[in-house]
Amino acid sequence: MEKKIGVLTSGGDSPGMNAAVRAVTRTAIYKGFKVIGIRRGYNGLLNRDMVELKVRDVSDIIQRGGTAIFTARCPEFKEWANVEKAAQICREENMAGVVVIGGDGSFRGAADLSKAGIPCVGLPGTIDNDIQCSEYTIGYDTAMNTVVELIDKLRDTCHSHDRCAVVEVMGRHAGHIALNTGIACGATAVLVPEVKWDIKEVIDKILEVRGSGKKQFIIVVAEGVGNTIDIAKQIEDATGIESRATILGHVQRGGSPTVRDRVVASEMGYYAVELLEKGIGNRVVGMKDGKVYDVDIQEALSMKKPFNDRLYTICNEINF
Repeated sequence: MEKKIGVLTSGGDSPGMNAAVRAVTRTAIYKGFKVIGIRRGYNGLLNRDMVELKVRDVSDIIQRGGTAIFTARCPEFKEWANVEKAAQICREENMAGVVVIGGDGSFRGAADLSKAGIPCVGLPGTIDNDIQCSEYTIGYDTAMNTVVELIDKLRDTCHSHDRCAVVEVMGRHAGHIALNTGIACGATAVLVPEVKWDIKEVIDKILEVRGSGKKQFIIVVAEGVGNTIDIAKQIEDATGIESRATILGHVQRGGSPTVRDRVVASEMGYYAVELLEKGIGNRVVGMKDGKVYDVDIQEALSMKKPFNDRLYTICNEINF
């Protein structure tokens, strides 16, 4: 029987997932495999919601956001009985392995499926850039560009009304989006979960820079920091400056992926198929020093990603 490689996207979607699916599909076909698109993540595997992907099925998706094979979360996959069920389905479908595109939760599922005897390779697909083993994740660049574009628009109306905009961006446990976009937009203050903050310090800085003639202010807040609406109210009460909270939400996950996300996704997808072709599973593909590499899934999950303290210092010292 002809060997097959499965590919699925799991958890939150991110721009560039389609580029990864395309790369996996075309690389596998080039190397003589059939490709099975597993729809809606691990749910699709458990429910046999699968379709063969051919070369033309992945045409014209590289520029699209989201994921053409859909995604979902699957709490049922935490139960070992369901992992074994999924592994048996993979055997019945003659799959040589599965490429899993997603975040930490998706990788835990891939580790379990590998333990059950099905080689799996994870690709880091998340806009938060919070995968510990990889300095870059698929979708991160696009999300940041989306945030910068939206904050630039908010700045225009803030300038017109002498307002303060408190902008919440994604990053429940990681402040990478907030820090980088805060620098890019010249935010007066950036609040991230990795660094303790005091609303009084934020207010004092606003008052200080207002004294130098500044009339409009941008405060970027990672979603895991606190209540953005309450932060805006405290700023307005203390400064008398009209302050509005804006929660960008899931708009950050959409949109056509940038060049970087398309290229990185393509490179990682190709690498994943190379591993499975050699019978190597239980790995996560990541980026280190600008180059693609692979690491054991359990090791990847145990790593701690450092926060860029120097960049945070730069942000505080040049944005006023």
